[in-house]
Formats: sequence, structure tokens, C-alpha cells
Amino acid sequence: MEHSTIKETTADRWFNGMNYLVLTVFLLLVLYPLVYIVSASFSEPSAVLSGKVWLYPVNPTLEGYMAVFQHKLIWSSFRNSIFYTVAGMILNVAMTVAAAYPLSRKDLYGKNVVMFLFVFTTMFSGGLIPSYLLVKGLGMLNTVWAIILPGAMGVFHVIIARTYFKTTIPDELLEAAQLDGCNDFRFVLKIVIPLSGPIIAVIALYSAVGYWNQYFNALIYLKDQELFPLQLILRDILVQNEVDSSMLTDLKEEAKREGVRELLKYSLIVISSLPMLAVYPFVQKYFIQGVMIGSLKG
Repeated sequence: MEHSTIKETTADRWFNGMNYLVLTVFLLLVLYPLVYIVSASFSEPSAVLSGKVWLYPVNPTLEGYMAVFQHKLIWSSFRNSIFYTVAGMILNVAMTVAAAYPLSRKDLYGKNVVMFLFVFTTMFSGGLIPSYLLVKGLGMLNTVWAIILPGAMGVFHVIIARTYFKTTIPDELLEAAQLDGCNDFRFVLKIVIPLSGPIIAVIALYSAVGYWNQYFNALIYLKDQELFPLQLILRDILVQNEVDSSMLTDLKEEAKREGVRELLKYSLIVISSLPMLAVYPFVQKYFIQGVMIGSLKG
């Protein structure tokens, strides 16, 4: 059996060539800052300050990473960020599924009103001061709950999960389960959740990245440094240039205070980004599938 092939015209070749060129330029624009940060984190402080680092590390050294891990708050903040991320992700996924699945059911009375109230909150909010007063009134100031609960459910997550459930879980499956005596809670736990791996992976990744990168809530609601997340320590180093003088013990002979600041900046950026970069490849296939299905108009 012969297969017909479509001959590529000159215009097609030019079009494809321009696409490749534009995409390559965008790739370089996005990739270069990342390469520079990694190279600078491994370079000698004086080389970074003098602008000698362009692409490859200059006089490679691990002093920046050694200085990072000598910071008195690095380990506690890293541990806090992991706890906030895992706990917040689990709570976010649970609340999103609990809200999205009922809204995907045709027999839920008043679901349009509830959905309108959800969407309304994306356009209007009380603002920073009412939010602070609410957290204070609930007694959550300077506690882990001030970081976890305010972001426990996202309307965007509910929308894509609701659309996924509507397009993936057929009504016939629910009817068959009900004929066998399965109630709604058991149906969600035994059937809906096992069939919703892609969308759960998407929600988990979105929420995990959000919790891992957040620092603003910690800046407002936390006073105890032992509760600070890693990103808040990163902010202190990047914005306020706070460096503990105890970290200079092993670097006095090789770098000045300004050099240590530069090393800490780039090294901590790399360290704070690695966990999410390491997790993404494991959920990539579910992420793409879940986003494509969940983005369909429901």
C-alpha cells in the first residue's frame, strides 16, 4: 500500500525556518539567565563582582554553597518550606476535589449560584488590611496556619477540576454505582479519585509551587524566625543583603563581605529552585494531560 506524501513548498520551508529561529531566540533569552545564575553560584566572588562571569564558572568554587548552609536559618527555613508545601498541597487537593466534584454534578441544586460566588472572589477581595484582621481575629498570627490556610483552595483549581470531572466521569458510571448501593462519598473515594490522577497531579503541582514560592504571607503574618520559609530568607539576602557575620569565618581570606553576598544570592536561588525542578519531570505526563482536559469549556 502506497502512502501519499505532501510535498513541502518553499513558503512552508521559510515559515518553518522562521518558527525555528524565533523559538530558538526565545529559548536563549529564557535559558541564559538560568545558566548565568548557576555559573555565578559556582564562581569566585571577585569574578562575579568584576563581571567576568558570562557563560561558564570562573575559578569554580563551592564556597557560596558552603556559606549558604552555614547560615543559622537555612536549615530551619528549608524544613519549614517543605512542611508548608506538603501540608498545603494535601489540603489544597482535598478541598479542591471536595468543591469541584459536587459542582460538576447535574443534580446539585444551586450550583450556579455557588460557582458565581467562587468566581466573584477572583474579581473582588477585601484587601490586605481586612485579610490581616481576619487572620488576627482567628488567632493564626505567627502560626503555621497563617501560611497554609489562606491558600488552601484556589478558584482556578476548582474550575479546571470541575471541567475535568464533567468531561471524564460519565453519568452512567455514577448510576451504575448507585444501583450497586454505592453512596456519594464511597463513589468519590473509590472511583472518582482513582480516575482523576492527571488533574490531581496538576492541582498538586500548581499548589506546591505556590506554597514553595510564597513569602508575602510569611512577611506579614510571621514574626518568629523559626517559622520563616526559605523564600523569606532568600528575600532578606536579595533585598536587604542580610549576611550573618558568623558565615565569614571561613571566607575572610578569600572574599570580602560583598563577595559573600553575591555568592549567597546565586547559590540560594539555585538551592531554592531545585526541589520544584526535581519534582516536575515525575508529574509532567499527568500535568499535560490534566491541563488539556481541564481547560476544555464545561
